[in-house]
Amino acid sequence: MRFRALLLGLCAVCAGQAYAQSDPAEAAREAARMLEEASITLSEAEEARDRVKALTATVRAYEAGLAAMREGLRRAAAREAELTAQLRAREDEIARLLGVIQTIETSAPPVLMLHPSGPLGAARSGMMLAEVTPGLNAAATRLAVDLEEVRTLRQLQQSAAHTLQEGLSGVQEARADLSQAIADRTDLPRRFAEDPVRTAILISSTETLDGFASGLSQIAADGEVAPTSADISALKGAVTLPVQGLLLRRAGEEDAAGIAREGVILATRPRALVTSPTPATIRYLGPLLDLGNVVILEPQPDLLFVFSGLAEVFGEAGLVIPEGTPVGLMGGAAPEIGAIVSPNGDGSGTERPETLYIEVREGGIPVNPETWFRTDKDG
Repeated sequence: MRFRALLLGLCAVCAGQAYAQSDPAEAAREAARMLEEASITLSEAEEARDRVKALTATVRAYEAGLAAMREGLRRAAAREAELTAQLRAREDEIARLLGVIQTIETSAPPVLMLHPSGPLGAARSGMMLAEVTPGLNAAATRLAVDLEEVRTLRQLQQSAAHTLQEGLSGVQEARADLSQAIADRTDLPRRFAEDPVRTAILISSTETLDGFASGLSQIAADGEVAPTSADISALKGAVTLPVQGLLLRRAGEEDAAGIAREGVILATRPRALVTSPTPATIRYLGPLLDLGNVVILEPQPDLLFVFSGLAEVFGEAGLVIPEGTPVGLMGGAAPEIGAIVSPNGDGSGTERPETLYIEVREGGIPVNPETWFRTDKDG
């Protein structure tokens, strides 16, 4: 009876184990396929009519593939560690199970038919064995499945280094090609020509972003060639964030130094691509005060989107750019492969060390960016 209880208990433990809703190994394989497809789009972008658009899509594809690979491999590593811990915790039960299976397989049939109590005892033993055999088989099957999953997950993690390295190299090449394509672009309309002298005077005479933004009209050399009449009011509250990131701090929330800002802060991955969320005129881009590189876009009259904290900026002040046009890259360095496959990522943003500050100004007055941007969705 003790042996029977042990078998039934072992079966219950095995039956309680279930796969995650989505298979971590399959998630990692799908991420590898995404990176392969991004590599193909990179080669095709060289021949694209609109190289900027094609390379922007390629960089986005690489970023999505690398993000999926990070998540897939971390889930795979976590699943492998979970299974390994479970198997170690069940070593005694597994050893007994294997011992029973081995005894049944090696015992001669005549010996199995004998019982000290005679034929009646043999019949009872046969009935008991027939009752526990299905559970025995189920336990053995699930044990085999767990061991095979551990082996698959380990092989997947070992083979992922090459795919990750290719993906990191590919996205770096795509970003470099994109930067050059933007520099070579000549087909965008221009609303005004920036006056470098007036810009320098404005920067030197202001101490705050507020003061600089208020004086932006001074940097046009000869006035606006074609004043815009664009209207994006219908998009209010639904404008896509300019970069893939997590909302780190809302408008009015104090930071670690106790300073409350009028904009929001996004946590992004290193070298993340920042794009214009709507068609807009570039009012300014470049270093400003202590804010790092700043991009100021004007999607409609008296409305400014201010992005600060970029490492690189693309374009020129005065150009009118379509939605989705790259305006810069975040800073930082790509993480080591070992850090990417670490199972310690918890989704809290610790793997997104860069920060982009977003401020929105209407009629010269700062407003909560969340009245324009949709921040309830992780980018």
